[in-house]
Amino acid sequence: MPTGTGLTLEDTARHAPGDQELPAVHRTRAGFRAALAEKVHAAVLSGVPAPTVGLVPTMGALHGGHAALVRQARSETDIVVASVFVNPLQFGDPADLDNYPRTLEADREILGAEGCELVFAPDLAEMYPGYPDAPIVTVSAGHMGEVLEGASRPGHFDGVCTVVAKLWHTALPPAPARLLSYFGQKDAQQLAVLRRMRADLDFDLEIRAVPLVRSPEGLALSSRNTRLSPEALEAALVLYRSLGTLRRAAEEGRPLDVGAARAMVEAEPLAGLDYLEVVDHATLEPLTPEEWGRPLEREALALVAAEFAPVRLIDNMVLPASS
Repeated sequence: MPTGTGLTLEDTARHAPGDQELPAVHRTRAGFRAALAEKVHAAVLSGVPAPTVGLVPTMGALHGGHAALVRQARSETDIVVASVFVNPLQFGDPADLDNYPRTLEADREILGAEGCELVFAPDLAEMYPGYPDAPIVTVSAGHMGEVLEGASRPGHFDGVCTVVAKLWHTALPPAPARLLSYFGQKDAQQLAVLRRMRADLDFDLEIRAVPLVRSPEGLALSSRNTRLSPEALEAALVLYRSLGTLRRAAEEGRPLDVGAARAMVEAEPLAGLDYLEVVDHATLEPLTPEEWGRPLEREALALVAAEFAPVRLIDNMVLPASS
C-alpha cells in the first residue's frame, strides 16, 4: 500500500466533478485517528447511538473492484474510510514493488465519488519506523499462508497479516462505534487468512466480503491488468473460462474435471500455469480427487494462478455443493 508525494495532501479536501467532496488525506496515524474520532462524535451527536465505521484497506491504483468495496461499505456503514499504502512486506520481488503504480490523486477521485470520507495514506517511515531493519515482530499466517499463492510468494501473507493488523489497530474507532473491514473475494486466499487472523487474535471487528468484479469479457479486475499487452489481455480470459467449466459442473451436480480445466490453461501459449486447485473455502485444505471426482458434498473454492509474462494473475470461483 506508500503513497503519493509530499505532505501537501495532509488533511486537505477539494471538490471533484459533480461537487463531490474528496476525502481528507492523513499521513499520520495520530491525525487519522483524531479525524475518525471527530466523525464518530459527530455521528453520535446527530442521533446515531452506535455508529459503524467501514474500512477499505488498499494499496492504491484503484479500479472498479475497489470502488465496489467502498460502495458496499457506504451502503452498510455510517462512516467510510480507506487506507492507501504500498506494503513492502508483501512483495518478494523488489522490481514488482518498484513497478507498482502510485496514483493517490486519482485514487482520491474514485474514493470520493463512492462516498469515502477519510483516507489514511502513511509513508514508509510512519508505517514501519526503522524499515528495513523493522518491524522485528510480525504476524505469521501459518500454514494457510504457505500454500497456493504462498508457495510461490514466500512471506507474502505474513506481510499481508502484519500490515492489516496495524491498519485494524489504527482504524478501531472509539466507543460506541464498531469497525467493519471490507475485502474483495478476488483475493480469496487473503480473505480466508484474514478471517482466521481475526478469529485467532480476537480482533473486535467484522469482516465483510464483496463479490469479485469482472470486465464485460470476464477478466477479474486487477491493478496488474494495466501492465498486460492487448494479446495477453485476450489470453488471460482463459482463466475465467477454465474456472467456469468447474463452476458449471458443480451447479449441475456433475464431477469436476480438474485435469481438463488445467489443460485448458496450459494450452494457451501466453499462459504459464502455476496452479489450479479446488480447496475448502474456509481452511484452504485441498479437496481430494475422490471428492471432486463426484458431485460436491460441500461448498468449495476453485483457484487459479498463471503468468502472462511478466504479469502474474489470479482468479477464483466459488463452487456450490450439489443439491
